[in-house]
Amino acid sequence: MFGIIRPCRHRLSAGLHADWLAHLCGLCLALRDEHGHLARMVTNYDGLIISALVEAQSPRAEGRRDAGPCPLRAMKGTSVAKGGGAQLAAAVSLVLASAKISDHVEDRDGAFARRSVALAARRVATRWADQGSRTGIRVGFDTAVLTEAVDRQAELENAVRIGDSAVLATEPAELATAAAFAHTAVLAGRPENAAPLAEAGRLFGRAAHLLDAVEDLAEDEAAGAWNPLAATGTGLAEARRLCDDAVLGVELALREVRFDQPKLVHALLVHELRQAVRRAFGHNLTGHGHGPQQPPPGWIGPGPRPQQHPHQPYPPQRYPQGGHQPPPPPAGAPGGGGPPQEPPKKKGKHRGEGGPVDGQGGCCWTPKFRVPAQPRGFFFGCAVATYMCCSCQFCCRDPFPGAWSGKPHEAWCNNCDGCDCCNCCDCSC
Repeated sequence: MFGIIRPCRHRLSAGLHADWLAHLCGLCLALRDEHGHLARMVTNYDGLIISALVEAQSPRAEGRRDAGPCPLRAMKGTSVAKGGGAQLAAAVSLVLASAKISDHVEDRDGAFARRSVALAARRVATRWADQGSRTGIRVGFDTAVLTEAVDRQAELENAVRIGDSAVLATEPAELATAAAFAHTAVLAGRPENAAPLAEAGRLFGRAAHLLDAVEDLAEDEAAGAWNPLAATGTGLAEARRLCDDAVLGVELALREVRFDQPKLVHALLVHELRQAVRRAFGHNLTGHGHGPQQPPPGWIGPGPRPQQHPHQPYPPQRYPQGGHQPPPPPAGAPGGGGPPQEPPKKKGKHRGEGGPVDGQGGCCWTPKFRVPAQPRGFFFGCAVATYMCCSCQFCCRDPFPGAWSGKPHEAWCNNCDGCDCCNCCDCSC
């Protein structure tokens, strides 16, 4: 699973979470029914927004069907989205996943540098692009606008220079998402909604591209890969401003759309998009070589720590007799007062190894951590990511190992900023 909109169930009501899951399962089943089990690998959190937009503009009775038991739902049946919304989401997901794989092959990233892997990846990418095109035709959507936008990305990467705005590099993503969002109005029979939805989609594509660049910035700089922020010399403060402006623009554009059921769309495209910005910049508030920056307006979380000299962890204290004397050592330190403190105890199988703790998950917490971390190939990593998502490890396992890198990551639920964050909503929906 991938995408920037990753709602925590503690932030959504039971009804909204059930609706969100219905669109996620509906997208997965639409991919399976039309293109086989392999196509289900492109199921993503952002793609289901397309299905949610179609349903939000049309009566609920026309967009649901019953689905049988599924192992990923603990063998429970449920009601899932169907029809044109799920098909359009499937088409967009297939085409964009095809473009992403092709980009990895061209850049020779990781395992894609191997000739055999690159050959297999190209075949999968070509197949997904064809399948997405056929599904798009069935719902009246020409996926050529998506492929043309993706093809322009390479030209823009070669054209942008230091000092240019990072928005220049996000134009292809903006055009692609604008076209997909606007077509939901056509499927729902609400042509008057096409223009504001296109604007919302354009700004959503901008935010998604920038957030992806922020999250990948350190890794791209280490690997020497192209990144729009590094290529244009855009700092994190400016990137945060652009993201905040895009989120506000999405919210304003949605106010011009006539919805029958606006709650889920508002929760995903306003609250969860704003949360995605906080999550991406939460650990990246420090600029490049300029010391800690002040948090942007509206930031929920601790402020920056004051700078200290690396060899002066404690500020000197002045005593009445004059001069400076070092502060007393903390309790438990050699020579300090107080009883010695016991080292923190570690649980799990990594006790004594200095590695991360697997936590209490029983046999479901698979794969286990390895020290040092052992990366996985693309396709095996996709299978691992699917299992980890369906077993709620991304939310409940802290830390959890990266599906591809094997490195520990903080659980998503730790970034909820409280489970009542949506209580401050001042909207009427």
